[in-house]
Amino acid sequence: MTGPDHTFRTNTSKDATPDRPDAIRGGHNAVLRELLLALSVGFTLPGPLPDDLENRDGLEEAVAAGKDAGLLAPDGTVVGTVQYALLNSVPKPQLRALQRELVGKILQEERLLGEVARDLARSGLKDPRVAGELERWADGVLEADPQLAADLFAEALLAGAPELPTAARRAQAAAATGNLDAAGRIVDRLLALPEPPGLRLGVDVAAAVWAHRGMLARSADTYRWVGPVRIADSAPLAAVAMIGAGDATGADELLAAAPQAGSPTLLAVALTLTHQGLRQTLGQEPQRALPELIRASDMMNAAGASIPLPETPAALAALCAIHSGEPAVADTVLRAAIAAGQGGDANRPRLFLLQAWCSMQQDNPDEARLAINEAVKANHWPLAPRDTFLLAALDVALARRGSEVHQLVLAWDRAREAMMHVSVDLYSLLPWGELAIAAARLRETRRISPYMDGAWELLGRLGNPPLWSVPLHWAGVQAALLGESPAELAPHAAALVRASEHSHLASVLAAGGKAWVSVLASRFEASDVETAARGLAAVGMPWEGARLAGHAAAHADERRDMVRLLACARDIHPQGATTTAGPSEEAEAARPQDPSTPLPDAVQVPGMPDTSGLSAREREVGRLLLEGKTYREIGEAIYISPRTAEHHVARMRRRLGAENRSELLVRLRLALGEGYPPP
Repeated sequence: MTGPDHTFRTNTSKDATPDRPDAIRGGHNAVLRELLLALSVGFTLPGPLPDDLENRDGLEEAVAAGKDAGLLAPDGTVVGTVQYALLNSVPKPQLRALQRELVGKILQEERLLGEVARDLARSGLKDPRVAGELERWADGVLEADPQLAADLFAEALLAGAPELPTAARRAQAAAATGNLDAAGRIVDRLLALPEPPGLRLGVDVAAAVWAHRGMLARSADTYRWVGPVRIADSAPLAAVAMIGAGDATGADELLAAAPQAGSPTLLAVALTLTHQGLRQTLGQEPQRALPELIRASDMMNAAGASIPLPETPAALAALCAIHSGEPAVADTVLRAAIAAGQGGDANRPRLFLLQAWCSMQQDNPDEARLAINEAVKANHWPLAPRDTFLLAALDVALARRGSEVHQLVLAWDRAREAMMHVSVDLYSLLPWGELAIAAARLRETRRISPYMDGAWELLGRLGNPPLWSVPLHWAGVQAALLGESPAELAPHAAALVRASEHSHLASVLAAGGKAWVSVLASRFEASDVETAARGLAAVGMPWEGARLAGHAAAHADERRDMVRLLACARDIHPQGATTTAGPSEEAEAARPQDPSTPLPDAVQVPGMPDTSGLSAREREVGRLLLEGKTYREIGEAIYISPRTAEHHVARMRRRLGAENRSELLVRLRLALGEGYPPP
């Protein structure tokens, strides 16, 4: 038998409860079974019970019998195995009737269903009262806890709620958790209707999804489609999307035609400040923009709202700070936004990646990689295309600054794939600039040229605002230097000089570019180069400054200039301080080896003590030599002159007894024990 009575007898047999066989016999049996079923459905002790059971004789005895038989826990709840057996064996009509009666009893007492509603919905009960309460609960937590809201909306649908009225809110919850595909499918069906409910919210979600996909122009198109009459309080969000896509005029027109914003809530103020600050970044006094955007981020943090956004105020403030030469300020803004959960889970990866960019630019690669790790594990959904592209550019930047050619090639290959999934917009100019420099170094400029043309065209539509265009011009200068192309360098250098009237960063970068040109032409003053290098470090570019000083030191004619520039490089590039030769070592390396100095007969074998006789500096030069670097590249990597690098190599040949370069590489591989591949 498989019916309810059989199940009950199976769990309450005399063998199971030998001490109270009478507790489940006779009149107690039916009452106890009905009580167990009611409690399994969700009724409680003490509390209202089903009408058929509440006034039955023998109820107290049945409760005592259930506890004595081990069917009821001391707190009056049904033992799990018994509850499972009863709920899966009782006829569905009887079960649903009891569940509806439970809902009625709870609501009659003017209590919230709470978790009972979730349990009932998951069990398959179709009841508008349950569905309505789940929807109201979801609406209440939508902005603060979108993941819970998404679960509650889904359970409301299980309870029989219609899909259409909550479609926009369900899409918002899905987008806020990072489930872009689900959000996109919901709003696609919603916006295809003639008169969709929740139109404005649905448009906000659609625009945010397009932005996360790295297609901000589509976000702007979505807002243009809805028009100024129906856009209401979303006008500032539309302006962010349209400006980012290069249409500042359209953003102004839409804002002018849109209805006035409602009450001045924290969220409304945050959005208004975001648009105002962003608009100021396009003018000739962009320094006014950063305080506005920082205040916008502060207000958004205080509001604690996870609304759909094409870009968060914190990200815009950070970009403005980085473009102004203040990555430390950007880092502070981002840390506050991450702590406040600004923008919900969907925006956490981007905030962490921008934080990694700040660390990378300030020459803190370890902190950058920690932030990247946080971005990757920020939520359980894969990174959105926009974030994947930013991560790929970060990998390229870190590999380039680490002088790791093999890693740079691998990172470039990943970036080539990532860039095909996104389009150029105003808020992605930093990674595009970095990729342009890497492309020039790897002789792959042709692969990125169409994107860079798009970037310059976008900036042209916005009037070439100094704040946004200056870092890209600096990238153009560096790319032209790497490509040894004076013709390509000139326009960018001229643009930096023109922008110097309105931008301190532009004046610093213009001086840096001029210093680079003079160094490459071997016509420079050490003092001018040092000033330019320290200026780069002061605007958050210490690696660039140290590289300039180190390269100049390698080309200095006078020893005092070389020492001065090397000291400058060490000063602004602290990570290289422990691996940079001092003046005495330069002199020692340059001095011919005393022929009477004994040479060791053995070289180092992995796992054995160092018997190679190589100094720490020589071992460092040896590693770079095994990586295939030239004397010039070795000098740039560790801030010594190419001539000094050559002296070190010659000295290693004598120490290791190598007759030629091939033999030196073999002996170095053994001496260093680093597992280097054969040449």
